[in-house]
Amino acid sequence: MGVQILRVPHLGGIDVAYQMPHVYDRKKPTLLLIHSFMATSDQYIPQFSNKDLTDAVNLIAVDLLGHGQTRTKSENYTYWDSAYMLIQLLDALTISKFYALGTSQGGWIAARLALLAPTRVQGIFPLGTSMDSESDRSRNLGCWDLRPIGEPIIRQLTAEAPAPDFGLTEEFCNLLIDLGFGKDVDIAIRQALIKGVQENYRHEDGRKRARMSMINLSDRDGLHGRLADVICPVLWLHGTSDPVYSIANAEDTINLFTNSPRAIVQVIQGGQHFLSASHPAEVDAAVLSFIKETQFERPEAPRDLPIDTPLKRLMLNARS
Repeated sequence: MGVQILRVPHLGGIDVAYQMPHVYDRKKPTLLLIHSFMATSDQYIPQFSNKDLTDAVNLIAVDLLGHGQTRTKSENYTYWDSAYMLIQLLDALTISKFYALGTSQGGWIAARLALLAPTRVQGIFPLGTSMDSESDRSRNLGCWDLRPIGEPIIRQLTAEAPAPDFGLTEEFCNLLIDLGFGKDVDIAIRQALIKGVQENYRHEDGRKRARMSMINLSDRDGLHGRLADVICPVLWLHGTSDPVYSIANAEDTINLFTNSPRAIVQVIQGGQHFLSASHPAEVDAAVLSFIKETQFERPEAPRDLPIDTPLKRLMLNARS
C-alpha cells in the first residue's frame, strides 16, 4: 500500500508517515512496528513479506519524529512525544488494542506506549535495546559508551547559521550500518542504506532532524523506575552479536517488569543489533508464537474504536 500520511494534533500538528502492507482486518491482532535510530518504516519490509505473519496479524510500521517522512513544525521533541504521536495515529485509524515491537530506540518507545496506554497495549517486543539511560550501570554491564561519539556529533550538528548544503558523511553512515547490521553486510545493501540515510537527512531540515534524533538518543531518560507499571506481557529478543546493548543488560532489566504476567528474554544466536533485519525468520516466528499465546490473556475489550469517533473526525479535518 506504500507510505501514507495522516495528521495528528500532538505538538501542534504532526504529519505521520506510516505503512500497512495489507488492508486492515478487524478480526486479527495488530502489531505496531517501531524502527531504530535514523531508520524508517522500511526497516520492517522483511516482516511485510512474511505471509505467515501477515496472514495472522495486521502490521503497521511508522516513521518516528525526526525520521523518514514524518514532519512537524516543532523543532524540539522527545521519545515521549513519539509515543504520544503513535497513540494518536492509532486513534485516528480506530485501532484500540495492539502489540508493539521496537528495535533499539523503538524498544524503549514500545515500553513508553505500555506505560501511557496500559489498557490498550497487549504486549511488547523490545529488540536489541535498553530501558536505561546512557548510564554507568549500562556501561558496566557491557553496553556501549555513546559519549565519545555522541557529544562531538551533537556539537557538529548544532549550527549557528542555516546549513542549506548539509549532508551526512559516508563515514557516519558506515558507523550506523556497522553498529546495526554488522561490518560484513553485503556491499550493495550497504550502498543502498548509505544512499537512503543521506537522502533523508539533507539540507537545513535534515540537519535539524538529525540533531534532535542524536540529542534524544544521547540524553534520554531511563525507564527503570517505571517498568513495574508495565502490565502487559514482554518478550525481549536480543542477539549475541549486538555491539550496542548487552545480553547481560537485557537479563538484568527483565527482572524490573514485576507486574507483567510474563516477561522473558530470548537470545538469538548470531543476531545483530538490528535483529529483525539480521534474523527475520527467528524474530517473526518468536513474535507470532508469543502473540498467539498471549492475545487472550488479558480481559477482552473491543479492538477498535467506533468508526465515527469525534477524535477520528478531528484527525481527518486537521488533515484536510
